[in-house]
Amino acid sequence: MAAPLEGRVALVTGGGRGIGRAISLALAADGADVAVNYRRDKDAADETVAEITAMGRRSIAVAGSIDVLDDVRSLAAAAVDALGPVDILVNNAGIASRGHLVADTDPAELERVVKTHALGPHWLCGAVLPGMRTRPRGDIVFISSNATRNPAANTAPYTMGKAAMEALAVVLAKEERRNGIHVNVVAPGLVKTEMGRRLVQSWGQDIETLDPGAPYGRVCRPEDVADVVRWLVSPGAGYVNGERIYVDAGGQ
Repeated sequence: MAAPLEGRVALVTGGGRGIGRAISLALAADGADVAVNYRRDKDAADETVAEITAMGRRSIAVAGSIDVLDDVRSLAAAAVDALGPVDILVNNAGIASRGHLVADTDPAELERVVKTHALGPHWLCGAVLPGMRTRPRGDIVFISSNATRNPAANTAPYTMGKAAMEALAVVLAKEERRNGIHVNVVAPGLVKTEMGRRLVQSWGQDIETLDPGAPYGRVCRPEDVADVVRWLVSPGAGYVNGERIYVDAGGQ
């Protein structure tokens, strides 16, 4: 029996570490060839690529910062040149904001965070959609956050960026379904990644100590998020479009 994603090409932004790495490996395990985007950590991206190629799948690491338009265009072109038209795009790359009040937020920080979470994915979708429309099926998945459901104080840049991302997903889901493309959002809560660890450290705690008090006895793992993504792009989700799925054990 063929793997469910056999013959498909995925591009995962921020695909070398954390949630992105888990997604890259899960899609490869299901049969996809994967372009692993990274901004600075080439070693992590190369390690992820090596794991994917060991599975017998094609994979490349593609450099580029999602908040820079020229980078977005070049990384999309590199993925297509190496692997063929992208028919699975996972907009995962993200950065945290610094936890300031709106009145104290540096305008440059606001611009950088919103560009990363909303403008960059908009540019990247525009770059891959012409090729994706030629494929039998296309999937775009946005990795958002449950922060948009109940925004906290001191998180305006991050929450604004994720909210704009989700608005983009809703629009795309309506525009592109006529082309056989599914667009969905996955919204985790706290995840045991480096970003999650830094967030918990800012609270004066260690993320490793939170497992006993977390739902189901553990903090969410990157693989929990990846498993939802791999289902959304699978034949089993063939009639799912325009949805937001929370991965936070029912709220945190």
